[in-house]
Amino acid sequence: MKTQTVLRASAAIATLAVITAGVSRISSQQAQAAPSPGHASHLKNAQTGGLKLASVSSLSFGPAGLLLVAEPGSGSVVGIETGDTGPMKKPKPIADIGTVVAAGLGTTAENITIKDMAVNPESGRVYLAVMRKPDNAAAVITIGADGKAGALDTAKFAWARVTLPGGTTTKVTNVTDVACASDRVIAAGSCNEEFASKIFSIPMPLEHGGTASVFSAETYHVSHKKWETRAPISSFVCEAEDGKTNVVGAFACTPIAKFPVGDLQSGAQVKGVSMVELGSGNRPIDMFMYSKGGKRWLVTQTQRFHQPLFGPSNLWGARVDMALLNPSSPDKTNEKAVHRDVKQAKDPQGIEVVDVLFGAVQADKLSDEEAVVIRDNGGKLAMELVALP
Repeated sequence: MKTQTVLRASAAIATLAVITAGVSRISSQQAQAAPSPGHASHLKNAQTGGLKLASVSSLSFGPAGLLLVAEPGSGSVVGIETGDTGPMKKPKPIADIGTVVAAGLGTTAENITIKDMAVNPESGRVYLAVMRKPDNAAAVITIGADGKAGALDTAKFAWARVTLPGGTTTKVTNVTDVACASDRVIAAGSCNEEFASKIFSIPMPLEHGGTASVFSAETYHVSHKKWETRAPISSFVCEAEDGKTNVVGAFACTPIAKFPVGDLQSGAQVKGVSMVELGSGNRPIDMFMYSKGGKRWLVTQTQRFHQPLFGPSNLWGARVDMALLNPSSPDKTNEKAVHRDVKQAKDPQGIEVVDVLFGAVQADKLSDEEAVVIRDNGGKLAMELVALP
C-alpha cells in the first residue's frame, strides 16, 4: 500500500475529466506544465476523450511516455499515451508542493491526498496521483521543469483500460502497484479469496476492453517464519533474467521476494523466493533500481510502524545490492534469507540505509545519479531533487 500524503484543498474537484474541463483559473503558463499528445503505438483499440478515473493508487511509466495508472476502484489498469518524450529537464525543488498543486487547480491546499508520484524518465516531468476527500474524486497532476502544476488533459490523449480478472465468485479488491516489463504490463493486488495475493500480466500493446493473465502469489515471510498467501505485494519492480520476466516485490514486515512470471499460464500459482529481509515493523512505499559504482542497487522506501526508529524519521529507505537477489545457492533464500543488520547503517552484506530518504513520503528515480522525493518537513510537503549514494 502506498503511503497517503494529505494536503489541503477547500474548493470542489470533480473527476479527472471534469477537473480538466473546468479549471479556467489556470494561467497559460501553468497550463504549459501538461505535455502534448502523442501516438497510440502501445495501445490497441485505443479510445480518445471521455476518460474518467474512478480512483488511483499508483503511477508508473512505460516506453515513449506511456503513463500506467492503477485504478483499484474498478480493478483496472489504464494506459495513457501522453507523448511526453522529452527533452529531459530536471524538476526544480518546490518548498511547498501542496500549495503549488492546489494553485494548479485554482484552489487552496486542503483535503487533497497525493497517492503516488512517478517521474517520467524521458522528460523529467513529475506526475502525481491525486485524490480528493470526501468524495474521492481522482486526478493526475503534472509538475513541469518550471515548477508549475496542471491537470493532465486526458481529452487530448489516446487511452485504454484493461479490467483485471477476478472469477465467477471472486473480484479484485485492490490494485497496489503497476509497472512495465519489456513485453507486458504487470500489476499487483488482491482478490477476496483464500489465495488473495495476485499478480496480473497484461500483454503489450494494451488492448482496451482486454484482459490479463492472473497468478496466485505465495510468499515466505521471513519475519513471520511462514508461507503466506493473503498479503498483496505493496511495491515492486520488473527485472529481466535470461530473457524472462521476474517481479521483485516487497511486503509489509519486509521481505523482498522474486516471482518468476515469464512462462506461467494464467491461473497458475507462483511461489516467491524471499532473498532479503529488511526487518519486521516496516511497510514498503516505493521501489526503484539504479546503477552506480559498478553495482546495481534496489531501493526500497518504507514507513516504520514499530520502535525503535532507524534514524530521524519513521520514513526511511534502504538500498540492496542486486547481487543479493541472485543467490549462489538455495540455502540463502526463504528461511535462510539475508537479514539486514539493523544496528549498522551500512551492512557489509550489501544493504545500506539511504540517508537522503529520511522523511520521504514518496520517492522515484530521475536518473542513476538523482531521485525526486516528496518530503514531510514539519507538516509541510517539499519536493526535492536528491543525489543517490
